[in-house]
Amino acid sequence: MLGQRILTAMGLVAVLAIVLLLLPPAYAVVALAVMILAGAWEWAVLAGLESAAARIAFTGACAVLMSALWWFAGSDLDRFVSLLIVTMLGWIPLFGWIVLAPRHKHRGFAVIAGLWALAPTWMALARLYLQTEHGRELVVFVLVLAWAADIGAYFAGRYFGRLRLAPWVSPNKTWEGVLGGLFAGLLVAFAGSAWFGLPRPAFLSLCIAAVLVSVVGDLVESMFKRQRGVKDSGDLLPGHGGVLDRIDSLTSSVPLLALGFCWLGLVA
Repeated sequence: MLGQRILTAMGLVAVLAIVLLLLPPAYAVVALAVMILAGAWEWAVLAGLESAAARIAFTGACAVLMSALWWFAGSDLDRFVSLLIVTMLGWIPLFGWIVLAPRHKHRGFAVIAGLWALAPTWMALARLYLQTEHGRELVVFVLVLAWAADIGAYFAGRYFGRLRLAPWVSPNKTWEGVLGGLFAGLLVAFAGSAWFGLPRPAFLSLCIAAVLVSVVGDLVESMFKRQRGVKDSGDLLPGHGGVLDRIDSLTSSVPLLALGFCWLGLVA
């Protein structure tokens, strides 16, 4: 399984490199939207919308919301910042759901949670990517940071994991995995601070916060999978599961990173 995971990951990296580094900006933004909408298609099932019509409706609603967010804040920095702040505030009740009532099922809330998690993620990625300066580098960085944290957490949890993080939500996740993810994320953060020429304390603090918040995004998806009794959100990616299984940590970390980049002057 590990070999299969590595091969699939290499293929994903190659595809993303082509999308982010070679495609014209408009096509790259559309490709990112397709990735998010693929996650929406899978989220619909986790929310209890199993019929094809219901899944199409949910995916379409996500696309409409993405368009509405772009219309609202695509070219206005103040609105973009306000949108990101509201988005991050919305993760507080989702975190409370994980901690206080992970067994509680509610289709309506699960639908709202999916739209809340996915649409702002695309908005943040698109806004970052279309920056005239460091746009592509910023998107590459947020992806590498999140996935480095995932890899660090996976191997630290596999070889050293003892203390379970959230046993009912995700039995395989451990506190040792969280520490491994933080360590891997810090390595990427040090490289990023040098690349972008930013004050190291502020930038490292932002990246640490993003890695910690990414755990919440991961656990929210895990909670819905546990409620539905499934291991993966899909089977599109051999060894990894579905698209949502690979972008769940991005849904909470990307808006926070985008907000931090705004405050650090990287987004204008």
